[in-house]
Amino acid sequence: MNKVEKKRLKEQQTIEKMIHLYCKKNHHTKALCPECQELLDYAKARSQRCPFMEEKTFCAHCKVHCYKPEMRERIRQVMRYSGPRMLIYDPKTALWHMLCTIKERILK
Repeated sequence: MNKVEKKRLKEQQTIEKMIHLYCKKNHHTKALCPECQELLDYAKARSQRCPFMEEKTFCAHCKVHCYKPEMRERIRQVMRYSGPRMLIYDPKTALWHMLCTIKERILK
């Protein structure tokens, strides 16, 4: 597996964790509800087709927003809810995300 594919997989795993957390706490389910599963499938498909994976850190920092407006708003809701809570539920992923975000801001 090359560097770009590893990065893509890490991004997909992170968004999956965030969507699971959001769904569990907001929709009170153990497995993903159909709405959240649709969002996860959509996010993974977008990540899989991303031509900028090598240069970008996260979709929020990308020059091109490939999400449909409705899906973009849904993923924002998930991020707003799950982002801060990831420090409690998955601190390793949260710290990795924060370090990448700081690195992105420094390099700009």
